[in-house]
Amino acid sequence: MTTRTESWLMRRWGKWVVPYAALWITMLAGGVLVVLLAVLSAEVYDNVVDDAGLANLDKPTLAFMQQLRSPGLDSFVTGFTNIGGGIGMPILASILTAWLIWTSRTWRPLILIGAAAAVSTTATTLGKKLIGRNRPDHADAVPPYEDSPSFPSGHTLNTTVVIALVVYLACLQVKRTIARVALIAAGVIFVAAMGMSRVFLGHHWMTDVIFGWLLGLAWVAIVIMAHRLFHVLRHREQAGPAPTFDHPANLREGRASRTAAKTDGGPAGSASGADGSTDGSVHGTTQDDVGARGPTGGPPAAG
Repeated sequence: MTTRTESWLMRRWGKWVVPYAALWITMLAGGVLVVLLAVLSAEVYDNVVDDAGLANLDKPTLAFMQQLRSPGLDSFVTGFTNIGGGIGMPILASILTAWLIWTSRTWRPLILIGAAAAVSTTATTLGKKLIGRNRPDHADAVPPYEDSPSFPSGHTLNTTVVIALVVYLACLQVKRTIARVALIAAGVIFVAAMGMSRVFLGHHWMTDVIFGWLLGLAWVAIVIMAHRLFHVLRHREQAGPAPTFDHPANLREGRASRTAAKTDGGPAGSASGADGSTDGSVHGTTQDDVGARGPTGGPPAAG
């Protein structure tokens, strides 16, 4: 039983960890960097936000938002902001990730979004504990009130990370430029509205939200870079498509195929072509490989 379990684990390691090594390493390094930025923001906060933020930006913005409030609008914004909370965002992220997994036939959306969300949540928790900034007074807020530390805005940070990555992966699925523009515009509006809803309700200061946006976008940029690096290295290895439900390929199998082709007398270049034709590819690129051309000759499928 132990030998069978070890054999199963080794097969899983070879198919789902080794091909993603560059992705895991880059995301791990980037995640550590983002968490460190959240920790170091405590020093920046003490020197900047306390001295100028409340007087020059936070209080005037909160005062302006108070003028816009009404019972109906307050209820609507409260319902909307709950989407980005500790219950709403995991549900929304799970639904969107499941959709991306189904459309792309690969687990990569789960890896990207799951790991990115875990890091953003960690950065939020550490930032709140280290800085301990007070939220606006309850007299200036809309119930239900929140008493946890204010900086940074977790709703804003986590929503920025999840929605930005969903939009990125979804854009890899569509061919039409207008559809991509619509996806990006919808994502920007959603993320911006989520951040401003926190200020509107008096649950966060404007500087909390701005930092959430900036830190979230920095982390998203690192994740996307890791994703693209993953594909560059896979193409350089000429390993064929990365693992999907329909094609559980990996680096070792790709090398084995090329070796077999060379043994049969085919040149190195034709070996790559032979592998590609077996998987339904053209000129050494495969239809399942993200970063290459898509299955219809258009943009790649989501990775």
